[in-house]
Amino acid sequence: MSHPSVASTESDAAPAERTHEGTLAGRGVAVSANDPLLARLAGGPVPRHIAIIMDGNGRWARERHMPRPFGHRAGMKAVRAAVEASIAAGVEWLSLFAFSQENWQRPASEISALMALLEEYVASEVNELKAQGVRVRVLGDLSRLDARAARAVERAVSETAHGTRLGLNLFISYGGRAELVHAMQQIATEVQAGSLLPGQISEDSIRARLYTGDCPDPDLLIRTSGEQRLSNFLLWQVAYAELYISSVLWPDFDRAALYEAILDFQRRDRRFGKVSK
Repeated sequence: MSHPSVASTESDAAPAERTHEGTLAGRGVAVSANDPLLARLAGGPVPRHIAIIMDGNGRWARERHMPRPFGHRAGMKAVRAAVEASIAAGVEWLSLFAFSQENWQRPASEISALMALLEEYVASEVNELKAQGVRVRVLGDLSRLDARAARAVERAVSETAHGTRLGLNLFISYGGRAELVHAMQQIATEVQAGSLLPGQISEDSIRARLYTGDCPDPDLLIRTSGEQRLSNFLLWQVAYAELYISSVLWPDFDRAALYEAILDFQRRDRRFGKVSK
């Protein structure tokens, strides 16, 4: 399903049901004895979908007596590490909260720097993402992007459209409440037109109208920098996600940090309201 505020290619996939994680072996992931970090995950469940609130760029820069954009640039390295580690572990979907609707209230100079970094990220990474089999989708109110940033988004989406190893959702100019309002507006329009009856409205029909309607809900939600809040991110989708708060600032969140989060996930007892066996 395509949305006016979503940059993605059309998908024939039906709305995804609640996700079910699997082991590395079950996902066809070969684990080398020379990769002890990855080997630690073998045998346990690996999240099918990981979502990350990337927080701490500003504090990372401040600790080094540098301007905030310096921290955002350093955070690009962590994005690459998260993508590569997710592919290696057999994760199917990775969702990264890059820029919220509320972030438009930041100083114009910082916003300009962030948009320039978006262009730079696409220019420097799109070929590698394509080679790795990553399919990029950019989700949010993209109408607020300037022309150059919008072209970068279009390039990233179109050039990686056939990737099958990892779905990478980049949330830019995104707010969870706004996403829900958008879905409700769609439903109201369909009810008014007579194509949908009020009695037909269900969780599945709402889920199908979300930006993420064709991918499973996150199994694991990670927030870096030690903050303990959702910040209006994926409010519907994380209803049953396991939460992992890392004290590591985003630019320092490397492959080992991601695998530590997955190891913690493997120790959880996911009951979905049922009783443990």
